[in-house]
This record gives sequence, C-alpha cells and structure tokens, in this order.
Amino acid sequence: MTARLQIPNKQARHLWLWTNGLSEAPTGPLDVMGLIRNLGFVQIDTIRNVTRAHNHIIWSRNQNYREGMIWDLLAKRELFEHFTHDASLIPMEYLPMWRRQFRRLGEKVSKSDWYQSGLGQEEISSIRKRIELEGALSTHAFETKADKREMWARPPHKKALDQMWYSGELATCHRENFVKYYDLGERVFPASASDHGNDADHINKLCNQAIDRLSVATTGEIQRFWDAMNAQEAKTGASGQNLVPVSVQGADGLYRDAWAVADIEERLLKLTHPTIRLRILNPFDPMIRDRIRLERLFGFAYRNEMFVPKAKRRWGYYVYPLLEGDRFVGRLELKADRAQGGMQVIGFWPEPGVKWGAVRLAKLDAELQRFARLAGITAVHWAVARPKHEGKTACV
Repeated sequence: MTARLQIPNKQARHLWLWTNGLSEAPTGPLDVMGLIRNLGFVQIDTIRNVTRAHNHIIWSRNQNYREGMIWDLLAKRELFEHFTHDASLIPMEYLPMWRRQFRRLGEKVSKSDWYQSGLGQEEISSIRKRIELEGALSTHAFETKADKREMWARPPHKKALDQMWYSGELATCHRENFVKYYDLGERVFPASASDHGNDADHINKLCNQAIDRLSVATTGEIQRFWDAMNAQEAKTGASGQNLVPVSVQGADGLYRDAWAVADIEERLLKLTHPTIRLRILNPFDPMIRDRIRLERLFGFAYRNEMFVPKAKRRWGYYVYPLLEGDRFVGRLELKADRAQGGMQVIGFWPEPGVKWGAVRLAKLDAELQRFARLAGITAVHWAVARPKHEGKTACV
C-alpha cells in the first residue's frame, strides 16, 4: 500500500492560499475571466455593505478590478448564473455538466411546499409566454403580491420565475443595477453547450474540477465545493480520479487523511511564502466558504451572523476576516455611506494572542483605504476604539 504523503500545517496553509489565488500580492494585469476560471465560480450576493461579494472576491485577487466589470462577461455569455451554495456566476464551459443540476434543483423546487404555494401551472405558462413574446423581463414586470403571513414572503410570480430559473427553463440574460432579467434558457445558453454524456460522466468531471480547485480535500469537501451532488455521488466520482493519498496536519497539530491532486508534489515544490500584505476578505470568499475546513487548517472559527438575531450575535452583522500572511489576525465590521463618501469601522475584534503594533496597524489602514476606493469612498473613520500599538493585544 502506498504511504500517505504528509503535509505539515504551514505547508497546507500556503497551499490553500496559493490554490485560492491569495498567495501573491493582488496586482498586475487584470484577467477577470481567468480569475473566475481559477476559482471555479464566484458567488454573488444582494448585500452591499461596502461593495457586493462578487466585486470584493475578485478585487481581493487583483485590485485593478472595478465594480461591475463582471456583468459584461454575463452579457457576453462567457458566464452563466445558477445555484451552487447560493446564486453564482459559472464559466459557460461548465454548462454541459451543469444541466443535471438544472434537473436536480428543478425537481426539488417543484416538490417544495413553499413553491407550490405560489402560482399554478396556467399562470406559470402565462409568464413564460410573456417572456417568449416580449423578451427578457425582470420581476418588476409582474404584479402579484406576497403573502405577508409567510416568513421571507415572496410574491407568487417571483416563486414561478425562480422555479423556471432553477430548472434552466429560464436563465439570467443580464442584470441592471443588480436586478435580474429573465429570458428563455434556449435564447441564453449556446447550442454548442449541449448535454453530452450521462450523469456519471458529469459527476466525474465536476469532481475533477473540484479537487483541482481544492488541491487537497476529503470527499465531503469535494461534495461541498459545487453542492451539486449527494455524498455517495461525490464518493463515486472521487474514486474515478487519479488522486494521491495524503495526511494533512491541522492547526491543532493532528494529521487527518485526505486526497490530493495527481500533481500535488509538484504544487508543493512550487510554493513560496505568501505575501505579508494584510487583506480584508469577504464573508463569502471561497477561501473561507467551508467553515469546517477553515477552522481545521487555520484555527480560525468564523460564523456568518447576518441572519442571527442581533442579541445572539457574537461579532456583528457583516464581519470581514483579516488575513495577514498565512494566518488570520482579527475581524472587523464596516459600514459605508456612499452618498456621504465615508466608511466607518463599527466593530473590531483582534484574534487572541495577536499583537497590534504600529506596522500591523499601518497595514490595516492601507487596506481600508484601498477597499474604500473600490467603493468610490474617500474617507475612513473609526466609530470604535482603534487598537493600541504599544505591543499588547488590543481589546475593544
């Protein structure tokens, strides 16, 4: 039996940073499509606390990116929009293997009690006919009212549009001011991206793409990457790859078995020490999306508390992890007022044992200014006490 390759924790951290495109300084020529291909997909989100998640994620890897550049790629059909863990933009070349996800989610949504409480089949057909005749329409083109008795109530027409969107019958053709415009799938998806192969072929390809973007992973992590297959499908798909057995050391010092890409030794040899730049990461960044993996590798426990009642939050509503080199040094909460051109730091929490000296604080100030410029903001203010830099861990 082949001995497992052992990967110490520091090396595992450097590998994960490199795999995510966060090892080098975020400068140089900008290739937005190339960045998205390297990541596999980019999650999009409605919340614009400072800037929306998709803008922040790409900007973190190249700070020559400007807000909204990503939508040109959707309009040019280089990307399509669908659901992974959440609404995401995915390279169009993945469409053939993604059609099973249309079927999978379309069936799931059609059986959901929540969606069945929306419009009937006759009304759904009517919505489709309008789009067929009139062209792309947004949800604002329809006028049904939500049942206010429902939690997270949505109008029946919105449920109908979503149901057809999940199944691929409708597709996002473009967005205007983040508003989604729906068109018929056959008018958005290129004919060349037809459904070749069977489900097993598509699962194998998705598993192959996942492990390439994870470098090292368990079968559970492979499954969670796309969230487009069940556990058994991921296990079967992973077994069809040319994977290398490895043992990866966690932040707790323990080694755990996993699988790695076939060229893992070559990747490890190419690793260099990551940049010491301090980065403000987005809560939806792929680097931290898998919270279990994040805590295991970095010892950093992160929770997204947007939907946690305020009184039960440990940190805050929209909290950004702070990455410096190969470790997380804290987290902060920001609030932007674009009309006034200002951004406030409304929460700051250093990691235990991290000293905030003058150099580290200067790095944070520089990153705050860079981040503000992305959103067209010029002034940054602290609404909470700044960390002190006399060499002791700051407490706020």
